[in-house]
Amino acid sequence: MVEKDQNLKFVVAGLLLGILMAAMDNTIVATAMGTIVSDLGGFDKFIWVTSAYMVAVMAGMPIFGKLSDMYGRKRFFIFGLVVFLLGSALCGIAQSIVQLSIFRAIQGIGGGALMPIAFTIVFDIFPPQNRGKMTGLLGAVFGASSVLGPLLGAYITDYISWHWVFYVNVPIGILSFFFIVRYYKESLVHSKQKIDWLGAITLVISVVSLMFALELGGKQYDWNSIQILSLFGSFFVFLVAFFFAEVKAEEPILPLWLFKKRLFATSQLLAFLYGGTFIILTVFIPIFVQAVFGGSAKNAGLILTPMMLGSVAGSSFGGIFLTKTSFRNLMFVSILSYITGMYFLGTMTPETSRTLVTLYMILVGFGVGFSFSLLPTASTHNLEPQYRGTANSTNAFLRSFGMTLGVTIFGSIQSSMFTDKLKEAFKGMHGSGGFKMGDPRQIFQSGTRAKIPPFILDKIINAMSVSITHTFMLALIPIVIALITIFFMGKARVEITKKATN
Repeated sequence: MVEKDQNLKFVVAGLLLGILMAAMDNTIVATAMGTIVSDLGGFDKFIWVTSAYMVAVMAGMPIFGKLSDMYGRKRFFIFGLVVFLLGSALCGIAQSIVQLSIFRAIQGIGGGALMPIAFTIVFDIFPPQNRGKMTGLLGAVFGASSVLGPLLGAYITDYISWHWVFYVNVPIGILSFFFIVRYYKESLVHSKQKIDWLGAITLVISVVSLMFALELGGKQYDWNSIQILSLFGSFFVFLVAFFFAEVKAEEPILPLWLFKKRLFATSQLLAFLYGGTFIILTVFIPIFVQAVFGGSAKNAGLILTPMMLGSVAGSSFGGIFLTKTSFRNLMFVSILSYITGMYFLGTMTPETSRTLVTLYMILVGFGVGFSFSLLPTASTHNLEPQYRGTANSTNAFLRSFGMTLGVTIFGSIQSSMFTDKLKEAFKGMHGSGGFKMGDPRQIFQSGTRAKIPPFILDKIINAMSVSITHTFMLALIPIVIALITIFFMGKARVEITKKATN
């Protein structure tokens, strides 16, 4: 029994390392992008470095989730690790932005297998009374990665080399690989089934079309251009084709009957809404600190630490109390903390103290943290083992989908409002010295900031502050929708039988 428990500890360690590596990758790379572009060139193509990874992750999640249900978790988790490490090593030796984008897509294929399957393995190896604590731990690592990534990326880029932003994955991945191969003994019997190729192909094309439309729209092409409209059209057509394929498939990638289950359906919608709103905090809080408060890039990243600690606490709290009350009751605690924190963030001004901002971060992080542990567990509640991979991957996919839409929609809103506020502030003004506003993360560096005339600086700060806080206020709309959704979760809870507690 002691040996079995010891093996489980190593398996969990392997899963945690895999999740940390995959979840942190996008944020750690984003921090280093300026240095990478200055070294490799290709400024007009750098958007593909992020897009390629996200497209591959999102397209792969539902597919690998289904394959793990059909053929086993271990082989596809190991496959994900190997492919991710291969992609990481190739990224480190990339000689151009095009090469880097291709290698990032390889990384993304691996990442699409790692995150959802890790949660599913936990549900397979732990009894119901222990799943809450374990998913809380995995969720805490997932939440912490959004803050650790930028800090680690900044440190590696400044003191070592941008190449190590990718190479750092290798020792982490090798250790995860060793733990899973050596200690994870998969006991579930999996039967071979027909692969839903039509569903897989239509899903991938649909996701890729939407991702490219969102990444290129308003940047390289106008939103009403034929290129963007064609991509949205492709997304819609292949999405409809995907649903038709799933209805007719013997073993669909996404069994649509799952959405008839109240808890499953509400958990997916909540993952989408939480993902779409949480992402804007990780993007705009550092910009607010750097642009409005005049903090350094390092301080802008460090200020997210309270949010990370709050999310870790929330994820752990949700996991611990998972067996003591219903999913709905715990999610009410989550949403009340989240909606309160987001509201207070929406009231910030240049005069708001850093202490209050820190408290708001803790509050909003605590609320979001619940979702990292509760929603994957709710998605698989009372499902047979052969459907757990599909359920978890769907939840992870919709959270990522929400993040993609959220950062695009709210990013456009903030950018447009910032521009409007600047025009309004400088309307009829002369003598600005030809000053032109660019990326606030560049303009508001200490050296550049000191050169801006104070009366101009105040107007820019106010425009930035209002645009960001107004965006936070608008984010309350999907959060209120999430609040309403929670009412429909029902009274389901993790039941512990007497036999399980003995």
